[in-house]
Amino acid sequence: MTKAFTSKLKQWLALAPLLLVLLSAGSAAGEELLVYTALEDDEIPRYMALFEKAHPDITVKIVRDSTGIITAKLLAEKANPQADVVWGTAATSLMLCDQAGMVEPYAPKGVDKVRPKMKDKNNAPHWVGIKAWMTGFCVNTIECEALKLPIPKSLEDLTQPAYEGQLIMPNPASSGTGFLTVSAILQTMGEEKGWEYLDKLHKNIIRYTHSGSKPCKLAGAGETAIGISFAYRGFMQKKKGEPVITVFPKEGSGWDVEANCLIKKPSIKPAAKTFLDWAISEPVMKEYAQVYPVTAYATDVPIPEGFPKDPEAQLIDNDFEWAAKNRTRILAEWSRRYDGKSDAK
Repeated sequence: MTKAFTSKLKQWLALAPLLLVLLSAGSAAGEELLVYTALEDDEIPRYMALFEKAHPDITVKIVRDSTGIITAKLLAEKANPQADVVWGTAATSLMLCDQAGMVEPYAPKGVDKVRPKMKDKNNAPHWVGIKAWMTGFCVNTIECEALKLPIPKSLEDLTQPAYEGQLIMPNPASSGTGFLTVSAILQTMGEEKGWEYLDKLHKNIIRYTHSGSKPCKLAGAGETAIGISFAYRGFMQKKKGEPVITVFPKEGSGWDVEANCLIKKPSIKPAAKTFLDWAISEPVMKEYAQVYPVTAYATDVPIPEGFPKDPEAQLIDNDFEWAAKNRTRILAEWSRRYDGKSDAK
């Protein structure tokens, strides 16, 4: 063996670990997914722990933001889509992406078990729901007692003069919770009376946030007496020891389906379909049901504490197609009337 050969061999042996790392990285890259979601920050780790256990070979990168921001990001990337999968984002938003030709139809394993109202009607659905989330009022009982405010029981109560400057609500252009609340008001009251109601409500609103959960967090921190938010967040703030109760309006709650879809790309990763199969599988469905009483299909998990005994009866008769079709028009009118009280972006 020549000295030159021995020298080359040593060089190759020295480089071998680096080559193995590069080869391994190349292999892992083929199993990487980019997932966009509007699920709450404190939900995601619980669910992803199940996925990582079931599919340790797939690396998932999560991009999380409010529904409106995720929707705008998806639509802005239409010409060059980045996400592989959308997980837990409002069905009405995914309908907009579908109308833009961005969704690849896919029937995940177990889709036949999903409630008809919680999935697209096509044989190969364009979106599939996982759970419903609904409007609730987060009421700080200490603040209300100090201010001598009655605990509101209805949407109508919130327009009373006593609540002037005491309410915070999400901006529907950036928050899915904000949009489902406004959409529910317009659907149940009719548009003319619905806008009249929102005019009256606006007088009592001190600010509009760009997050659906923030009004509840602010109420829990005592920065406002009442935050119009959604039930999950109210229960989580109470669990942290904050003096909040969650009130469901007697007129019924606005709601939307947190849903998933496959993004249309030149090359669809097999791992993306694996993720969508898992996202409606029984183990994670039971995890969703720990804090959301209306899931894509029934589980044996009891209704979480704090919800009505019949949570489905609390939900308004929501026309998702109407909401998606009229979303742009509704948001333009809402912004024209009320955006002056919105938080800076």
